[in-house]
Amino acid sequence: MARGPQSFYAKVIKRTLDVALAFFGLVVLALPMIIIALVIRIQDPGPALFKQRRIGQNKREFTIYKFRSMRMDTPHDTPTHLLENPEQYLLSCGAALRKYSLDELPQLINIFIGQMSIIGPRPALWNQDDLVAERDKYGANALKPGLTGWAQINGRDELEIESKAALDGEYAKNISFAFDVKCFFKTIGKVFRHEGVVEGGTGTLNGKDGETK
Repeated sequence: MARGPQSFYAKVIKRTLDVALAFFGLVVLALPMIIIALVIRIQDPGPALFKQRRIGQNKREFTIYKFRSMRMDTPHDTPTHLLENPEQYLLSCGAALRKYSLDELPQLINIFIGQMSIIGPRPALWNQDDLVAERDKYGANALKPGLTGWAQINGRDELEIESKAALDGEYAKNISFAFDVKCFFKTIGKVFRHEGVVEGGTGTLNGKDGETK
């Protein structure tokens, strides 16, 4: 399903806000992010960041950045919910990183360089063909993926793929400054209440260290 012409906000203002907010976030959160990276490396030697192949705007693949929340010896290519006793692989800081979405902070880099937006559909993993196909029905794949989005604040990991894609489509159809502001502030409340988080619930996986989210 193709989307109609985008508004001036969607084409110009939204990107300007993304760059400004991402830059501000990277500056303000630089010290906390350095501390998180050091804690991860102390708890389990290895890179503090890991990379995942994700589906971006117009279904083009890109590399997303996240803080590592699981040990380096986690079985490769295995979603968290398929691991036997997945808690044994979580770093001591891993649960807190996931609970408060701190592992997502490095995605400010993706936003700053233009691969993502602050608000938009969460990027599907490279092998989530079912989610990508559902989003095609609503034109949601034409948008840049977001750090958070309308589906994230209406169920997050608890949503079925059909419902998630429909909410992404609703956002794509009604994208505006007011809608983005609403998503932004509702996300803050959801994060502090850590609602809708199911370990491994999205079925996304990392081909290198088995991380999922």
